[in-house]
Amino acid sequence: MKNNSFKLILIAVAALVSVWSIWPTYRDYAFTKKLGSFHSSEDSLKYALDHRSEIEHAKEKSLKLGLDLKGGMHLVMEVDLFDLIEQKAWNKDANFHRIMASVRNSAGSSNDNVVDLLAAGFKKENIRLSRYFYDIRNTDQEIVDKLNKESQDALVRAKEIIRNRIDQYGVAEPVIQTQGSRRLIIELSGVTDEVRVRRLLKGTAKLEFRLVKEPEMLLRAIERINSAQVQPTAQAAQADSAAVAAPVAGNTAPSAKAAAPRKLSDVIGVMQNGLVFTPDYARDYVASRLGSEELRALLPQDTELLLAAKPLQTEKGEKYYPIYLVQKTPELTGGVITEAKATFGADNAQPEVLMSMNEEGTSKWARITGANIGKQIAIVLDGSVYSAPVVQSRIPSGNSVINGISGLDEAKDLEIILKAGALPAPVRILEERTVGPSLGSDYIRAGLFSMLWGFAAVAVFMIVYYHKAGIAADLALVLNILIVVSVLAGFSASLTLPGIAGIVLTMGMAVDANVLIYERIREELDEGKNLRMAVDAGYNRAFSSILDSHVTTLSAAFLLYVYGIGPIQGFAVTLMIGTGASLFTAVVVTRVIFDLMLGGKFMTDKSFG
Repeated sequence: MKNNSFKLILIAVAALVSVWSIWPTYRDYAFTKKLGSFHSSEDSLKYALDHRSEIEHAKEKSLKLGLDLKGGMHLVMEVDLFDLIEQKAWNKDANFHRIMASVRNSAGSSNDNVVDLLAAGFKKENIRLSRYFYDIRNTDQEIVDKLNKESQDALVRAKEIIRNRIDQYGVAEPVIQTQGSRRLIIELSGVTDEVRVRRLLKGTAKLEFRLVKEPEMLLRAIERINSAQVQPTAQAAQADSAAVAAPVAGNTAPSAKAAAPRKLSDVIGVMQNGLVFTPDYARDYVASRLGSEELRALLPQDTELLLAAKPLQTEKGEKYYPIYLVQKTPELTGGVITEAKATFGADNAQPEVLMSMNEEGTSKWARITGANIGKQIAIVLDGSVYSAPVVQSRIPSGNSVINGISGLDEAKDLEIILKAGALPAPVRILEERTVGPSLGSDYIRAGLFSMLWGFAAVAVFMIVYYHKAGIAADLALVLNILIVVSVLAGFSASLTLPGIAGIVLTMGMAVDANVLIYERIREELDEGKNLRMAVDAGYNRAFSSILDSHVTTLSAAFLLYVYGIGPIQGFAVTLMIGTGASLFTAVVVTRVIFDLMLGGKFMTDKSFG
């Protein structure tokens, strides 16, 4: 009796914890239904404000739905390992850039190993890799091994950084998995602002502090470019065929749209205050040309031209992007940033991001600012100049500010990517699919119907075939499903369509254990034992078979989770939880119910059909 008392307490605790875990899901559903019942948006908004904390708590703790049920984004992203390898190279010359371009073009959209393709490209040209990578004493194979290790580390790091960004953005249970040597599969359920998420994922967050060269040096560089009559490549001209060809001398604004610019000097101008700029309509074209080898050759050594991230706007509404001549080698990088916070500036109430540095960064920042008083230092993020403040005095605190931000959302996104860290290499989106909420509703309805019909079929069969004993199995089955759903909700796991399939399979497994026990009890009754002895013998003799089958299923589900992706993992998670719950309900719950029914004389020899 003492043993049954302990089991009853255990079952009661399991049931109460399950209900407690599922309660926020019910509350979230009730709040959603209530908000949808109002006839006016004003009443709905008033109710939402009055119950704001309750609604937010219920939504946070409720059972999350996967991409296939709730809708959201599915993306295939690729880490640009070619860019990573170029960063690792030294002594780069025309041959290096030619081979890299050839290998990049031959790789195309395939998922082949970049390092192997690169090694084959250099071998074809009969050039040793040690000419550009690591030590001259390294063999090609040693360099290939090192580059492969760097590439693998970059993919893992990119995956973790993207996960951190998504977690800070607030997407529940994102699915992020690697595919091949350079691709990531990302599934984000419930996402509605696709543009913002896309920008958040693609931003490399490569933060640099660079010295801005004197205005005279910039003007001489622009004159040299204009004198050289730098022509656009055929590809650039075709891409910008809708750009304006009107000259941009002085303060002149573009007058009309025509064919693509014939040369770069057509779209770079100088204002009366000496500011070098390009108009808004030519921004993309100029950005593509500033990085060309032909233009770089015309600039002073260790310098490059960069565009501002945001345009300046005149009183007439015309937009111009300033152009800066900055030192190519950064004075400091974003690796020293320890904290970033989106806020509003005290002077102009414009969005900005405050940054704090570690001890090493603080020391360097104090030295850099102290040595460059009166000069501009550009804060460059992903190749664009966000601001270029003049250093007024030495800054010993290690604090800095990014301004020139258009809105608070952008400031918050910058905060997120700076906190998560810079990606080791740029990433690009190869494939993007959006699952609409109507499709998710159809899936939810179909999944719920499948669970209800599955439960009804199993419950009716057990009662018809095993009579009163079937009632005990059905009660245990209800608790089984309750435990599975509560564990998913409690650990903030996502319920997916394959997960619903796992629950349906769990129903069959749960009663399968009861079938084994009941058939054993029937055998014992046929041998002439009384009901109490038959139940004891049935449970004892069936236990080993039940344990073996559940351990086998758990092992298979674990392997599916480890080696599977996406939907397979969702199925495996619910199957593992359901298998564990099934073992508990089949061995413990039904036994306690039997003991209670036997004690109350509610069960007889004919209770098993």
